[in-house]
Amino acid sequence: MDIVVIGHVDHGKSTLVGRLLADTGSLPEGKLEQVKQACRRNAKPFEYAFLLDALKDEQAQGITIDSARCFFHTAKREYIIIDAPGHIEFLKNMISGAARAEAGLLVIDVAEGVRENSRRHGYLMSMLGIRQIAVCVNKMDLMGYREEAFAAVRDEYGQFLAKIGLEPLAFIPISAREGDNVAHRGEGVPPSNRGQDARDTKATMASPRMAWYAGPTVLDLLDTLQKEPAPVDKPLRLPVQDVYKFTEQGDGRRIVAGRIVTGRLHVGDEVVFLPSAKRSRIQSVEAFPFSTHREAPAGESTGVTLQTQVYVKPGELMVKAGEPQPCSSTKLEANLFWLSPNPMVMGRRYKLKLHAARAAAYLTAVHTIINASNLTTVANRRQIERHDVAHVTLETLKPVTCDPAVEIPQTGRFVIIDEFEIAGGGVILSAEQASNTLVLEHVRQRNQAWVRSRISPRERAARHNQRPALVVICGPQGGDMESLGRAVEEHLHHSGRLAYYLGLSNQLLGLNADLNVLGGREEFLRRLGETAHLFTDAGLIVITTIADLDDFELETLDTLNRPGALVVINVGEVQLSRRQPDLVLDKVDPGALSALHALLQQKQYIQDYQI
Repeated sequence: MDIVVIGHVDHGKSTLVGRLLADTGSLPEGKLEQVKQACRRNAKPFEYAFLLDALKDEQAQGITIDSARCFFHTAKREYIIIDAPGHIEFLKNMISGAARAEAGLLVIDVAEGVRENSRRHGYLMSMLGIRQIAVCVNKMDLMGYREEAFAAVRDEYGQFLAKIGLEPLAFIPISAREGDNVAHRGEGVPPSNRGQDARDTKATMASPRMAWYAGPTVLDLLDTLQKEPAPVDKPLRLPVQDVYKFTEQGDGRRIVAGRIVTGRLHVGDEVVFLPSAKRSRIQSVEAFPFSTHREAPAGESTGVTLQTQVYVKPGELMVKAGEPQPCSSTKLEANLFWLSPNPMVMGRRYKLKLHAARAAAYLTAVHTIINASNLTTVANRRQIERHDVAHVTLETLKPVTCDPAVEIPQTGRFVIIDEFEIAGGGVILSAEQASNTLVLEHVRQRNQAWVRSRISPRERAARHNQRPALVVICGPQGGDMESLGRAVEEHLHHSGRLAYYLGLSNQLLGLNADLNVLGGREEFLRRLGETAHLFTDAGLIVITTIADLDDFELETLDTLNRPGALVVINVGEVQLSRRQPDLVLDKVDPGALSALHALLQQKQYIQDYQI
């Protein structure tokens, strides 16, 4: 079981963890004495925290910088303890540690009392969905083990946690340095009597120095915590991490690979890939280097082959038909915690990472800013400052698939990347159905401000005996689409038409030269659509080639190119599901050009007579 230990800096988290390791006999042979000797050599008082703070910077500064993980066990089970940093500058590290935990210990120094970070940590535990928590009121030895000192902290912090919907399992008065109420009650238990037997013999006895407390020790409480239900009982969720195709020795398998986060899959299951909505059935379950299996449960990294070959991309979510479905959307309502020193602002492009999906994301609404330390709220802000918690709306250029975090945390938690750094993270509250909101709003504003030529599209068509169109030639990566695009351009030009081949390399070296910095296929396609709109508005037939095009990307191009028309040519395996191509070619051969010319004539994009 994973337990995170959190608290304000110097409130004794690492000391508590070190004491747990020492008093349960979980340290390597001779480790305790080795650290004590090192302290004597350096004329430093021994601290149990030194058992964890192994980094040089931590030893020098006396603070935990990264999340340390350590292990111990009782007669009941094994534990992983995550010692999370408490300093506000390392809040990102604390969140990454807490996100892996099933339960938490919040440590508060009874002498210093409840601090701003104590409240912030409690709020983040609530936001991450950690419901099993206990509050360890530490350093009781500094306050003479007085009950009223403990009660003051218990009452103040208990009221705060109640406001955010957290009810701790216990408030435990402890002295991590002296060992009171950590692994045993305190004085009276010989150091050799460690572990379960020691706790059983003293379970009903109060600490000699805190006779007024009759509740559990820290270790007693840990053994009462409940493991989360097995994720195999939840609906299937398998984020697609990659698709592998093997061709050696006639192996024609295409293996869809990923890690099952919830549910279970079996051979023969009907599955749906979202957001593309493509369907197939599981033909086999692969597990390198083992032979094929009949099923795979949550927690396993596996691969599957499909009965009906469908084209899917990394980042899609495989779910089982007939089970509760996630939502595919471009508009996400979320609670977000911002960590970057640079504020999160509207209109700036960020990268959203959600399970295996990656998408360009924009902040489009800030509903409220919540001060996590005192729970005050501010409305009508247009940016989010460092350490703010905000209720926001995020929008993406193409749909991502997710679940509300309260239902399936693994597909409802996300991080935001800005300038190659993790700048924030949060949880999905809800998602609207997929839409093209950002693109449609952009086109609306563009058309509203557009100064149209006084030459009408019909006049241009009459002049050149053609109607403008964007011809998109698509297909799998590696197909010979570019040679067909160039041949179409030459053919139309020699026929007296106005045509232009808008090649990928031209785009990347010209208008999109900065995409190495900005990144993102979505932004490339947006600019391609805008450029095509300029050419088709001038009356040209524009030809472009795009590999691995999906339905939503095609819809984005169509929307941006309006009022120009769109013609879709597919070479090789058809990858679209919602819109069928106007022409499907098995391969590029001499007959391909003739078929494409006939299609353009049939749809009257080119005419052999005067309009």
